[in-house]
Amino acid sequence: MPSLNQALRAALAARRDLLTDLHAQGTDCYRLFHGSQEGEPGLTLDRYGPQLLVQSFHQPLDQARLPELEAIVAEFLGDKLLLVYNDRSGGNSRIDRSATSHRADAEALDDLVGHEWGLNYRVRGRHAGQDPLLFLDLRNARGWVKANSAGRSVLNLFAYTCGVGLCAAAGGAREVWNLDFAEGNLAVGRENAALNPDLAPMRFIQSDYFPAIRQLAGLPISRRHGQRLPSYPHLDERRFDLVFLDPPAWAKSAFGTVDLLRDYQSLLKPALLATADDGVLVCCNNLAKVPLAEWRDQVLRCAAKQGRTAREWEVLAPAADFPSQDGKPPLKTLVLRF
Repeated sequence: MPSLNQALRAALAARRDLLTDLHAQGTDCYRLFHGSQEGEPGLTLDRYGPQLLVQSFHQPLDQARLPELEAIVAEFLGDKLLLVYNDRSGGNSRIDRSATSHRADAEALDDLVGHEWGLNYRVRGRHAGQDPLLFLDLRNARGWVKANSAGRSVLNLFAYTCGVGLCAAAGGAREVWNLDFAEGNLAVGRENAALNPDLAPMRFIQSDYFPAIRQLAGLPISRRHGQRLPSYPHLDERRFDLVFLDPPAWAKSAFGTVDLLRDYQSLLKPALLATADDGVLVCCNNLAKVPLAEWRDQVLRCAAKQGRTAREWEVLAPAADFPSQDGKPPLKTLVLRF
């Protein structure tokens, strides 16, 4: 097996043409090293604008290696980036914030700005959450939304920091709703909107997915075993021209459970009903253990049972900075046109 330095150099060389294209389109946020497929499982190196984010998931990286990795990247890019290292090899992939964790320079931990598809995004190497503020493997899907939103009403579900909504607004959508349970995520979404002041305003809705989507779909919100439900925003029934569904792998609330492995249908059914008759539904599944063909067939069957047979569909694969040796990347994105 090649050394880590050799593996990193090989990964960078394989990206040379891709990065030329990305820079030309106004993108400086991308994966530089995808360790699970490029020789060092559990290690990733990502560029977020001026920042180099190194993360370890299986075991801590010897911090003495960081200057070597930083220098190899700087040599390749011709630009020295601001290094942040997050060890996430502990329970639930949580960032090690102990006194022995890597101490990045203050400049690297400032509020920074990265770019994708010509848009500005907030970058923070460390924040209250665990994940970066922009998921890089979804870049192609965001680009698709930017290219296919003109004149449409767009509903961005599980919006996180609202990158999909931002792309919809940049693509000329006439209306964009971003829905997420966490106000902290939406706060970053508002920052992203403020970093792109020329775009039309978006709407930000803090709500659990289930009461929001069931109201939009015209479905009742039932009490569970007589329990009193928490408060939630009240929304009118309506349909959107483009609905984007990108749920987490698993989450539980008083209103229901998100479980991509066992019950994707409970998420999909109301989203289908909130999609216009001649609209588009883009849905994602990020579980590596779920095969694309099996999940695609499940989605198409579920749509047909709801009376929403897709007239055509397509798969959006992640870009080449997320290589997959077996051609089965964890993130699967399916576009359904009705």
